[in-house]
Amino acid sequence: MLAVLAVLGLLAFGLLSKGSSGIALGEAAPTSPLPRLEGGGSGSLADYRGRWVLVNFWASWCIPCREEAPALERFQRRHGGGGFTVLGIDSRDLSGDGRAFVRRYGLSYPQLRDGDGATAHDFGTTGVPENYLLDPRGRLRLLVRGPVSEEYLAGEVAPLLSGGGS
Repeated sequence: MLAVLAVLGLLAFGLLSKGSSGIALGEAAPTSPLPRLEGGGSGSLADYRGRWVLVNFWASWCIPCREEAPALERFQRRHGGGGFTVLGIDSRDLSGDGRAFVRRYGLSYPQLRDGDGATAHDFGTTGVPENYLLDPRGRLRLLVRGPVSEEYLAGEVAPLLSGGGS
């Protein structure tokens, strides 16, 4: 009986703490450094301050991630530059599988690795893919739990990048 109560207590704690973690609209995003997926040091969201950043949490084994990758790459090619970038974060994945995913889909935007999922947890992700649009001050402007489409990117993200708010 004591073991059952302990398990129920841990379950309740996990559910309550999951609901309270993460960032809300208007809040600053975590800036902990992460290793670059391709190697060669680390990167952080702080590196992109002053730019719009679409943070895309993904994993190579995620089928919806595979479906949205081409749309994200096309959006990056159209809008990427000094004022905007997509930033991929490979979460809870093997590095080799993540690098193969990037090559397969020809992703040109920067990629970081969140092997243990700690940064994903700090953001409050519930799975992959998830997309977080951060304004130039590093504050959350849009959140999409699930894959983004070209229509969503064109209709919701692009207007913000071209002066629809900062």
